[in-house]
Amino acid sequence: MNSPAMGGVKDLSSHFSFYDKNNAMATDPQTPSQGSDNLQMESVSPDFHQNNTVTIDLPVDGLEEEDYIDFDQILSVGDSDYTEGDAIDEITTPELDLNVSSVLSDHKVHQTCLLRLFHGRTRLQRINVVNAFFGFRLYRSLCKQVNQTDNVLLAPAGISITMGMIALAVGSKTHNQLYQASGFSDFVNASIYYNDSTVHKLFSKLTHRLFRRNFGYTLRSHNDFYIKHNVVIKDSFRSQAKKYYFAEPQSVDFRDSAFLVKANKRIQKMMKGLIKEPLKSVDSNTVMMLLNYLYFKGTWQRKFPEELTHYRNFRVNEKHQVRVPMMQNKGTYLAAADHDLNCDVLQLPYKGNISMLIAVPQKLSGMKILEQEVSPIVINKWLNNMTNRTREVMLPRFKMEHSYNLVNHLKQFGLIDLFTEKGDFSPLASEKISVNWFKHQSAITVNEEGTEGGAMTHVGFMPLSTQTRFIVDRPFLFFIYEHHTDCLIFMGRVSDPSKS
Repeated sequence: MNSPAMGGVKDLSSHFSFYDKNNAMATDPQTPSQGSDNLQMESVSPDFHQNNTVTIDLPVDGLEEEDYIDFDQILSVGDSDYTEGDAIDEITTPELDLNVSSVLSDHKVHQTCLLRLFHGRTRLQRINVVNAFFGFRLYRSLCKQVNQTDNVLLAPAGISITMGMIALAVGSKTHNQLYQASGFSDFVNASIYYNDSTVHKLFSKLTHRLFRRNFGYTLRSHNDFYIKHNVVIKDSFRSQAKKYYFAEPQSVDFRDSAFLVKANKRIQKMMKGLIKEPLKSVDSNTVMMLLNYLYFKGTWQRKFPEELTHYRNFRVNEKHQVRVPMMQNKGTYLAAADHDLNCDVLQLPYKGNISMLIAVPQKLSGMKILEQEVSPIVINKWLNNMTNRTREVMLPRFKMEHSYNLVNHLKQFGLIDLFTEKGDFSPLASEKISVNWFKHQSAITVNEEGTEGGAMTHVGFMPLSTQTRFIVDRPFLFFIYEHHTDCLIFMGRVSDPSKS
């Protein structure tokens, strides 16, 4: 019988016999274990790890020096007001019985949930809660346009930072649409102390807090803002974009083939080659192009031993399985079971106060419900109800690279004028312009060394108390969080780890 605490997967204790030194598998990985599932795992080739490690894929750290912005030096030039982001402002939360499942459809319920999540959090953490809500909304929109067996990857933090920069460039009506679509208006309306300037200051602080070196990880977000060469950019916008977002708009000729070459070289440099062919073509009629990239390289606090990685089956759906390299480890991990959403959750920490949350539906059919209901509220519930104990973990290696044009998705959120002739870009330029592209690119690699890239209510919720194995052999969701700022950096769905 399948155990709910094991994600609906039958007991696989025979496959963890490598922890027993007396077991034959410890000396001969090719030896099949006993049981009905004994043909499911096989050893990887000797040269597999040499060709698939973070250190092989990336240049040595010394080559990254020139890519980093000295944020401390930039902020020291002006009034950085650095401590403002750490303020915890009092807010009034209306009394309302919360039904988590109605958050997405009922705006009043959404606002109440948002304000309750704001309690006890700093301004910087609150803007990240808003960013996370926006990220989940955008994720659901993307999922409607792809197959259930497709992988999905999104970097919400980078997109929200870009949205903040665009807000500097637009007039009143377009600005209101942008704030409603992104959720910034929910943040500003939460306190009498908040206004548009607060949003921009907090994004400056978020960039400063996250995208630096020597935190135990490497994390970088970058925006490229290209505008047609005959459009004159106003000095006020240029200075604000640089002050708050460390970005400077560039005037280019989109008809010149040299632009494509230059832009691709820049993207490959910022992403350390993870995105091989970023821009294949550019419409010569393009007036404005926005590109956002986010790069992350992290190391597990407890690395997965390479010698324990074996190929085994991963169930993509009821009819299809793929063989993938499955990493294996044993150690103390936080985990929980959500009986409302019928999923198991595991937290894998990186060095530097960042972790990956993995949510695995207990049934293959449960992914759609999980994707529909998961939200910052649910994530908060998971984090507050985890138990810490020794567990055996099996997780597939995976590598993904994805590129999305977000224009149609943002239009569905009500941000219309930005992409039409009705757009008001008077703070940016005197000419009549509109955004032609809003492209988001991200990449991620998860392996033994680490990852490279690119409580509201307790009803129906019980912490894991007896689970000793966490087997991820079916489609799952993952979320990479920086915990000091509550920043959702990456989120995605792995439906088929064999697809890159």
